[in-house]
Amino acid sequence: MDRSEQQQAIPLRRLNTLEESERRQQLRHLFQKYDNDGDGYLSIPEMKRLINEKKCPDMPTICAKKLLKLSDINNDGRLDFDEFFKLSIDHSLFISDMCIKYCKLVVPKRNEEEADVIDGEYEQSMKIWPPPLMMIIFSIMEIIFFVIDIVKTQDQNGTSTNGPMATLFIYNPHLRHEVWRFVTYMFVHIGFMHLVMNLLVQIFLGVALELVHCWWRVALVYLAGVIAGSMGTSLFTPRVFLAGASGGVYALITAHIATIIMNWKQMEYAIVQLFVFLVFCITDLGVSIYNSINDPFDKVGYIAHASGALAGFLVGIGVLRNLKVESWEKKLWWCAVSVYFMLMGAGVMYHFLNPEHFVKS
Repeated sequence: MDRSEQQQAIPLRRLNTLEESERRQQLRHLFQKYDNDGDGYLSIPEMKRLINEKKCPDMPTICAKKLLKLSDINNDGRLDFDEFFKLSIDHSLFISDMCIKYCKLVVPKRNEEEADVIDGEYEQSMKIWPPPLMMIIFSIMEIIFFVIDIVKTQDQNGTSTNGPMATLFIYNPHLRHEVWRFVTYMFVHIGFMHLVMNLLVQIFLGVALELVHCWWRVALVYLAGVIAGSMGTSLFTPRVFLAGASGGVYALITAHIATIIMNWKQMEYAIVQLFVFLVFCITDLGVSIYNSINDPFDKVGYIAHASGALAGFLVGIGVLRNLKVESWEKKLWWCAVSVYFMLMGAGVMYHFLNPEHFVKS
């Protein structure tokens, strides 16, 4: 090496020494942490792990590929430390809090194909396709039934049960042989407030469940609550007429409790959500039972509420998505499914084996 080359090498060596600052040391530590195989390079899987553990779990693999392509100076399909250091300097937001917030707001949610195992938080698994329309469709049908009865009966308050829809679809204990009434009573509402309250709750809670669990799972929970409501009413208060979707609504409420329990670690503020739903259920059911005992004119079907709530909890555990399955959750799943089918089977058999218990047709 001649004298001129030596003179040029000295500042370069000094420059490298200056670069070994606290910033460079921190990045070297980060680089070594995610270099799983210790080969001195970051591959695409290692880049993906870096992105995930920097609290940006919705960054898809393709973004790791793009980052690698932008920073891979020698085009060898991986990053050495110098390339990684240059990436952190040129794109400093890559490992900053601002980037974390940006990822959460901008990067599209992943479209996972797995049915029950998702690598991510509960709230991040929400998706708008397929659109959450099932509860909206049920609600529109209930509004149509209500409007038809108002028009036909000329009852502006909608409290009459003489309309064509109420006559044909309400649960009537004298017409138990018309088995469709065990389900279709959910479309009939007595009074404007009865309809509005059920619509608000089922849309608010049902759509939230559909965003995570898909429409058909929520529909199963809702209908299970409706059927359990009429079944319980028929068994324990066999002379009571039944109208409204309260059985299904309570099933949605307790289905939220079920999914909180099954996705406890994946859900934000799980303890707060569980407390709110439990307080609401216990308070409302308690008030309904108290009023039914002390007010002979109270017409709230608390049996339908309680039966729908129990069905929603059991079916919710059985059909709603469990983002990360634990061993104890498998046992709980079997218990819930078994108890639900045993109760429904026993109810159906009781109808056939003890007809004297019920009102004659």
